[in-house]
Amino acid sequence: MEYRTLGRSGLKVSAISMGTFTFGGQGPFAMVGQQGVPEARRLVDCCLDRGVNLFDTANMYSTGLSEEILGEVLEGRRDRVLITSKARMRIGDGPNDEGVSRNHLIRECEATLRKLRTDHVDIYYMHEWDGITPVEEKMAALDALVTQGKVRYVGCSNYSGWQVMKSLMASERDRRVRFVTQQIHYTLEAREAEYELLPISVDQGLGVLVWSPLAGGLLTGKHRRGKPVPAGSRQAAGWTEPPIRHEERLWRIVDVLVEIGAAHGVSAAQVALAWLLTRPAISSLVVGGRTEAQLIENFGALELKLSADEMSRLNAISLPPEIYPYWHQGQFAAARFSEADWALHANWRR
Repeated sequence: MEYRTLGRSGLKVSAISMGTFTFGGQGPFAMVGQQGVPEARRLVDCCLDRGVNLFDTANMYSTGLSEEILGEVLEGRRDRVLITSKARMRIGDGPNDEGVSRNHLIRECEATLRKLRTDHVDIYYMHEWDGITPVEEKMAALDALVTQGKVRYVGCSNYSGWQVMKSLMASERDRRVRFVTQQIHYTLEAREAEYELLPISVDQGLGVLVWSPLAGGLLTGKHRRGKPVPAGSRQAAGWTEPPIRHEERLWRIVDVLVEIGAAHGVSAAQVALAWLLTRPAISSLVVGGRTEAQLIENFGALELKLSADEMSRLNAISLPPEIYPYWHQGQFAAARFSEADWALHANWRR
């Protein structure tokens, strides 16, 4: 296993971490997976045996059942691992059962600790932006949780660029705890994060964790142009995340992944993960799996080294458009670009 430093913190995280989105299977999450304690234990053991030290969950996953299962499976070996959880999403019918208010965050963090059977969460993510709660209230609540020892590090997930920067500004101005990481959706098919979120991460020292790095299985090579949706997949069950806006582009990307994988004798999934591991500020890829075989296959991405020509092919087939103001900056500002600027502009290097 490879371990990477999380942003500007001193924390080391495994380059591949385990997501527990499939634990529980309550409500709509049943479309993705329905793993109970025995199945979850086998998958967690598989990851621990291969050096994974970070396990990701959230209070909304199966309405808390994912946290409960993970807590039971890790009991007695909690000190070997890092656990991340999240809050913000609606988890009840009450007026304060969502958001990042002090009331909601402290209440939900304490509930998460009980479900996980632990006294602290290593990384606590704000699962989504809340435009109603003042950013100062959010950062003060997170600061209190860190001071109390209930949380070690904090981060955000699914924020836009200005929302990340507003939160960082508030924490620094008021001398509160600061985000050290963000968890984002980022794949060869979905490269929007390169416009703002990756440059911000480089500039501000945020470690990036990637959720659904295989686009919900669409980049594994099992989904192909003109073929039926694979039986047993989440898409076959009706799951619609992430959205695919340009289907033909997706299939062109998959074609190249399959071709490169065949040349190396590996899967398309391993190629897609290996590409992500080369990207700026990436600390860890959060992968899930319904079987041990799927997880073990994903670990193979750590050993795969793509050539410069293969990287160029993948970049060309998935290149994001050079939108404004970046095309203008590319013409007139490149001589004074920083490392953060090049995190995006290297795509269109002239």
